[in-house]
Amino acid sequence: MRIGKFGAKLVGILVLSLALTACGGRKSVERGNLDYEKYTAKQIFERGEYDLAQKKPDLAAQSFAEVERLYPYSAWAKRAVIMQAFAHHQDKQYEESRAAAQRYIDFYPTDEDAAYAQFLLALSYYDQIDEVGRDQGLTFQALQALRQVIEVYPDSKYASSATLKFDLAFDHLAAKEMEVGRYYLRRDNFTAAINRFRVVVEDFQTTTHTAEALHRLVEAYLSLGLTDEAQTAGAILGHNFRSTDWYQDSYKMLTGRGLKLEATGDNWLKQVYRQMLQGRWL
Repeated sequence: MRIGKFGAKLVGILVLSLALTACGGRKSVERGNLDYEKYTAKQIFERGEYDLAQKKPDLAAQSFAEVERLYPYSAWAKRAVIMQAFAHHQDKQYEESRAAAQRYIDFYPTDEDAAYAQFLLALSYYDQIDEVGRDQGLTFQALQALRQVIEVYPDSKYASSATLKFDLAFDHLAAKEMEVGRYYLRRDNFTAAINRFRVVVEDFQTTTHTAEALHRLVEAYLSLGLTDEAQTAGAILGHNFRSTDWYQDSYKMLTGRGLKLEATGDNWLKQVYRQMLQGRWL
């Protein structure tokens, strides 16, 4: 859905904007004092579109909210709900955007713009994911909302974008696990580090962090003297990531100690290696 979908021509909007900013002969009034009840749903809606074009999403959201309040059963009200969600998102008022988007989904679940509402709802979480060090609750919520777009609206034009963002958010979670794992590894807390890298290998194996996680497992297990696990992690690296620097580093580390990159022993990595040989790895 594009902003201009329901808009009038710019000249008409400009004329309307002058009407809405004049009252009783005064040059202008504050928006909060504007008597919206004097105008039609279409006029108020178009004022909202004008404000969006003028990069004033906060004022636009207010106009769209007034359309919904004053003309709740009109076609313009339906349009105003989705535009509220958009305007609030433009204004980075993510909770308000999410509320409007959810309201649209609740009221019009089968409408053609329901997919866009769900996408906006997902973006209200996704666009707050800015750095690895932050709490990952928003990332989980973004993943859930993006999955809704992908599964409920697979044929919509937003599904492909939602899929891409889902993969990026998923990668973000893996990055967080890697960051914590490296923290423990630097402090020689090898068991805690292994637990983090294991999560990446088992739960985030389709992300860009898997090769490094396997290499870090080689490091950590060798530090603990657990050579079977270290060799098996190296074997998985050799099978799936031979062209990476992580494989080369693990190869030097293991062979430097007279060890081979082979699956050996009875451990969780051996099971991963078996899955890989059966075609279920990555």
